[in-house]
Amino acid sequence: MTYRASNDRYSKMVYRRCGRSGLKLPVLSLGLWHNFGSVDVLETGREIIHRAFDWGITHFDLANNYGPPPGSAEEFFGQLLQKELKAYRDELIITTKAGYLMWPGPYGEWGSKKYLMASLDQSLKRMGLEYVDIFYSHRPDPDTPMEETMGALAQAVQQGKALYVGLSNYNAKETKQAIGILRQMGIQCLIHQPKYSMFVRWTEEEGLFDMLEEEGVGSIAFSPLAQGLLTNRYLHGIPEDSRAAKSHGFLQEEEVSPDKIEKIKKLHTIAEKRGQSLAQLALVWTLRDRLTSTLIGVSRLEQLKANIDIIDNLDLSQEEAQQIDAILF
Repeated sequence: MTYRASNDRYSKMVYRRCGRSGLKLPVLSLGLWHNFGSVDVLETGREIIHRAFDWGITHFDLANNYGPPPGSAEEFFGQLLQKELKAYRDELIITTKAGYLMWPGPYGEWGSKKYLMASLDQSLKRMGLEYVDIFYSHRPDPDTPMEETMGALAQAVQQGKALYVGLSNYNAKETKQAIGILRQMGIQCLIHQPKYSMFVRWTEEEGLFDMLEEEGVGSIAFSPLAQGLLTNRYLHGIPEDSRAAKSHGFLQEEEVSPDKIEKIKKLHTIAEKRGQSLAQLALVWTLRDRLTSTLIGVSRLEQLKANIDIIDNLDLSQEEAQQIDAILF
């Protein structure tokens, strides 16, 4: 079936400028961390990506290790891109990352130039692309000089394999250093992607967002729902089919403490007063200040639609923000 994008795909979505660059990102970006690997129902993934673009999501966030298994999310997205989205390539922001384990041996992970450049070439091949819009260093490497890792990012831009570069999982001190090194190489760091939610706020504690604003660097949050904890699923404890109930999940059972559940219930009350779900409130909360965009991960079209609906009520009052902080602290 031939896909044709909706003619009014830009009528509702809100776009924010990324730092001091010329690039704008939708306030909601689609992450392909899970649900788009070869173990998933790919027809569902196909429908989600189509509808996301129809509703104005132009930014699709990948990494070399996304799947599962690693690499399969890029392969799937590449197939969809070549078959159905190729005509819209210039309307899409496609990103990838490298930093985590991809192949055995000393050159299969972390931040060496050897690994980063090889991984980027593999990602481009999997997606059938000549370039990605943003190439990230997925995590800092404690054993590789920062100059080498940033040099690889700069080389990716200089070789035309990436338009912009970014950082993910770097703390504030590491980020400051990386931005400075890139600037000396004539490359602007476009964006930082930290883990950020109501329950994970190290970025505020370290002053990361303040520093990014001063440096003219954008920001995009991942895991804004705290691995599903900030949803209605945990209002009454841990469901048997939830991530927290699975031993291999990223959300561990001990993280769903009685204290957390009480906070979730109080946050749910605020969301209800706004006419939103807890998940919708959690997304709005991440976007309340200086964040450029926040990443959503969905497995069903209904989830995607519910996320998109926050566009109709993005404003969070000062009183609501204070009530939320009173619950969390």
